[in-house]
Amino acid sequence: MAGIYIHIPFCKKACHYCNFHFSTSQEKMPAMVEAIKKEAALNRNYLAEEIATIYFGGGTPSLLKEEDIRQIIGQLKMLFEVAADAEITLEANPDDITETTAAAWKAAGVNRLSIGIQSFFEDDLRWMNRAHNAQQALNAVRTAQQLGFRNITIDLIYGTPYLTDAMWLQNIETALALGVPHLSCYALTVEPKTALAKMISTHQAEDVDADKQARHFSLLTERLRSAGFEHYEISNFAKPGMRSRHNSSYWLGRPYMGLGPSAHSFNGKNRQWNIANNSLYLASIEKGIVPFEEEVLTNTQHLNEYIMIGLRTSEGISVSALAEKSGSNLVEKVMAAAAKHMQRGHLVLTGDRLTLTEEGKFLADGIAADLFVET
Repeated sequence: MAGIYIHIPFCKKACHYCNFHFSTSQEKMPAMVEAIKKEAALNRNYLAEEIATIYFGGGTPSLLKEEDIRQIIGQLKMLFEVAADAEITLEANPDDITETTAAAWKAAGVNRLSIGIQSFFEDDLRWMNRAHNAQQALNAVRTAQQLGFRNITIDLIYGTPYLTDAMWLQNIETALALGVPHLSCYALTVEPKTALAKMISTHQAEDVDADKQARHFSLLTERLRSAGFEHYEISNFAKPGMRSRHNSSYWLGRPYMGLGPSAHSFNGKNRQWNIANNSLYLASIEKGIVPFEEEVLTNTQHLNEYIMIGLRTSEGISVSALAEKSGSNLVEKVMAAAAKHMQRGHLVLTGDRLTLTEEGKFLADGIAADLFVET
């Protein structure tokens, strides 16, 4: 089973924290839709497996015309063997969700919405430079539910400078009251070359507080666990049976194809990524050439990716799988590095599985880096 990701590189506004590839000019959007459909045809032999998931990301895919979404899905179904029960996700901003748009998306085949709410507080949304307001955030979820969407996830951001513990808990409670079955919650990250990075460097904004972020993470995990959510990946929480099938495939190392500028693809051995430039991407596709760079992963890179991604999930990493991928000598090195984290209470070995404890989850990236095998 494989997945297809479609990157729609357009937004109404530039959020202060975002470092994804996008343009606030939508002039090239019609040409981009045609280029993405053409790229799919050019890459029709990239995936041999049945397509289990299709994911519209960005950028802001909800800016697309409803007919564009229908045509892209139709093109993919014509070119690939798409499972009858395929999960088809559309990332949507709250201000784009109306009864008309939601109904059209559903009719086009979209069966899962990922709504970029980030916060239910007006001041927080203005600080992030989001395009929607707090009331639109509430209305978006309710409208989607009324139109028959049951598989809905919302994004929330914690650890922002002006988000108090009480406000963060209220954000969580608001999400729970809405009855959404999945939440993706992210600590605010200061990425290079973003407006936020510049604001912090020029003292126009406070830097992130790691202690507060850790506290918010703890409040989040405790409250969602008590509400019956599975904490199945560091940033993702789902009611039983409502995990993201698309993202879960990434974490399981399954193949996927990315369409659109900056989109990544993985066929099990090689990783490739399209050029992150809309004009150059369009010009290249017009000539029948997919503009990408490629990296052939070494065995060590495969192993380290397995450690990095596996530790982020509730299933953790399998010691026997490590042995199969690397040999007993390297496993001994990995387990020796893991021992100190087990002593600190950040890792636990249960049978064949090495998993992060609740305390260790907030330190996941650093712990994984300690376990990496050197070439």
